[in-house]
Amino acid sequence: MIRYFYHIPGEGVTYGKEQADFSSMLARTDSLLWVDMQDHGESGERLLADVFKFHPLAIEDTVSERSVVKLEEYDGDLFAVFKLLDYQGGVDELKVSEVDIFMGKQLVVTVHRQRHRVFDFLFTQALRNDRMMSRGADLLFHAIVDAVVDSFNITLDIIESQVDEVEIIVLKEPDEAVVREIFRLRRSIATLKRVAGPQREVILKITNGNLPLISDRARIYFRDIYDHVNRINEIADSDRESLIAALEVYFSSVSTKTNEIIRVLTVFTAIVMPATFLVGLWGMNFKYMPELEWKYGYVFFWVVLFVVTAGLLIYFRRRRWF
Repeated sequence: MIRYFYHIPGEGVTYGKEQADFSSMLARTDSLLWVDMQDHGESGERLLADVFKFHPLAIEDTVSERSVVKLEEYDGDLFAVFKLLDYQGGVDELKVSEVDIFMGKQLVVTVHRQRHRVFDFLFTQALRNDRMMSRGADLLFHAIVDAVVDSFNITLDIIESQVDEVEIIVLKEPDEAVVREIFRLRRSIATLKRVAGPQREVILKITNGNLPLISDRARIYFRDIYDHVNRINEIADSDRESLIAALEVYFSSVSTKTNEIIRVLTVFTAIVMPATFLVGLWGMNFKYMPELEWKYGYVFFWVVLFVVTAGLLIYFRRRRWF
């Protein structure tokens, strides 16, 4: 599927959903063309190679499904690979997808395999706001990268709310389910950092590199994106530390409960042990025992048993062992 947005100063933005005469559009030096290609196939590859004349190595990266995040300059054009992150829910809750961006003097081309809310937002902005398409290719490139980075906020907000819930559960009544939740969230945070980290390096390269297609004005805007990515990484690190603390609280809680159980069992054993001894003593089968012929021997046994048990209970209670 191909969509394009074509801007001419004073004439606004033209929008189309099919392949057009892009060569003629680019013939005007004051125009700006943005072509978005979703699941482009062989026809899209031919368009990239024959019409837009992009470098074969860059086109090869758009075919690969596992390209690394990068920024390259080929024959005066820029080629960048960025990653998108979607919260899906379920076991594989974070879905990582890819967007490839080509940029020339008056041309921006985005290539991706799946539909994503980022592009729906950008399409709406391009049609409603003439400013997005009127500031040049470098600032359109910035708008696309900015939307890609902003999309991480939704995932980050979901993770943060789940981390807060885990912290509340750990302080109340933790169980094994909360441990599974902690490790699931740690895996999600690791995925987020694995995706966001390399993109920070690419954006830093844009702000500090000597790229003729990126104007000084655009570099200022890219610095803002760089700060944003840094904030995402810092929040992710903070959430990860919170999960580590929650895990420590859980194990401490389990250890405390185990100690309480052992203490109760120890007190119970200590109380029952004298009674067991006395019952065993009086129950020995000897013919000559002083208490066997005594009229009050049975009562005396229960008095001794009661006094010993009560004494132990009072002693343990004063020591606050239960």
